[in-house]
Amino acid sequence: QVQLVESGGGTVQAGGSLRLSCAASGRTISSYAMGWFRQAPGKEREVVAAISWSATRTSYADSVTGRFTISRDNAKNTVYLQMNSLKPEDTAKYYCAGRYAPVNRHILFNTVQEYDAWGQGTQVTVSS
Repeated sequence: QVQLVESGGGTVQAGGSLRLSCAASGRTISSYAMGWFRQAPGKEREVVAAISWSATRTSYADSVTGRFTISRDNAKNTVYLQMNSLKPEDTAKYYCAGRYAPVNRHILFNTVQEYDAWGQGTQVTVSS
């Protein structure tokens, strides 16, 4: 099973940027579709962005389209989330998730139930 560790969270003013990293160990993520999720207090965990293992496909929540970019470096076993133009409503704990999917290089997943590996999360706080 792959282990995932997020980093890069912190507190930033509205309009600022952060880059989250998700470092994997235990297995290579080169055959894993990956995703970023977030969960604010009192709310359900929601998808932010997803990427296929070949990086040929990405998807984004409407609320972050045009501001966030998901990417991956399979050689470094790491997935990234570049977050620009941050808003107070982006405040949440951000989680990295993985789903083993070696057969289809283009597949990605957008729901919590479809992922089988999770990190512990990193807190992002955006002040107004």
